[in-house]
Amino acid sequence: MAGVTHRTLETNGIRMHVAEQGTGPLVVLCHGFPESWYSWRHQLSALAEAGFHAVAPDMRGYGQTDRPAEIEAYTLLHLVGDMVGLLDALGEPSAVIAGHDWGAPVAWHAALLRPDRFRAVIGLSVPYWPRRPVRPTTAMPQTDEALFYQLYFQTPGVAEAELERDARLTIRRVLYSASGDRPGAASPSGGSGEVGMVPRQGGFLSRMVDPTALPSWLTEADVDFYAGEFARTGFRGGLNWYRNIDRSWELMAPFAGARVQVPALYVAGDRDLVVAFRGMDQLIPNLKMLVPNLRRTLMLPGCGHWTQQERPAEVNAAILEFLRGL
Repeated sequence: MAGVTHRTLETNGIRMHVAEQGTGPLVVLCHGFPESWYSWRHQLSALAEAGFHAVAPDMRGYGQTDRPAEIEAYTLLHLVGDMVGLLDALGEPSAVIAGHDWGAPVAWHAALLRPDRFRAVIGLSVPYWPRRPVRPTTAMPQTDEALFYQLYFQTPGVAEAELERDARLTIRRVLYSASGDRPGAASPSGGSGEVGMVPRQGGFLSRMVDPTALPSWLTEADVDFYAGEFARTGFRGGLNWYRNIDRSWELMAPFAGARVQVPALYVAGDRDLVVAFRGMDQLIPNLKMLVPNLRRTLMLPGCGHWTQQERPAEVNAAILEFLRGL
């Protein structure tokens, strides 16, 4: 990847690997599960060419960044703290922060908790999700036959054993099956269905498809990169984020009802399974009530979960328009 440089920085008590490109105002790019700095490969050069300093870290628990052993070391406050420390390590007073999938709650909460450091926020796939009155795992769907994937991820070792059996097959199945290219990935009705359910007699991958051919946005080299990272690190670091959902809910109690006040952009695909999660049909149309300075909500037709990888041109254009308007 021409022009992309790599270094390791000290932040919040861990060593964090970052990929970066360009000079100018800082834009921090937070990836999700099961991903890597590499998920932003199409954004680094676009941002650099437009006059920005784009920095995509391997988030805590991933890639070449440290992976603390303790499950409790992966709360939302740790993850936001990592981003504050990253700005300090870069010598930058402020940044625009973007996040996709699990990186989106990090970005939204960085903007919520430290608007003095994060002057604007971009959320891909996952909108700002306000703190609810009940413990999150108690509200997750489960039946006698199946349970929500975030519940399946709770018990240490279970998902690791499944996902690490063949890291390459896991990556192929997950990237393809959550994309807009999977046959039958018709546009979700939006927020009312029971998606993301894992059969109790199967596993996370059991309903996913291994494609005969990769979609146009994903190459064998891309799969090789992700598979190589997870074959080396395992999946435990990323899974530990899910194991702190309830703990983070407890820690965020003082911020119940708080709104994200900085300028914001939200982008998602209309075939993204996240958009079909329970409650999203109410949340997304009313996001401006929680994010009063939301400049735009962009829904990409036919796009699945991997927003900036599936539709780099549209995502880059939306990001650059938003940045130029700040």
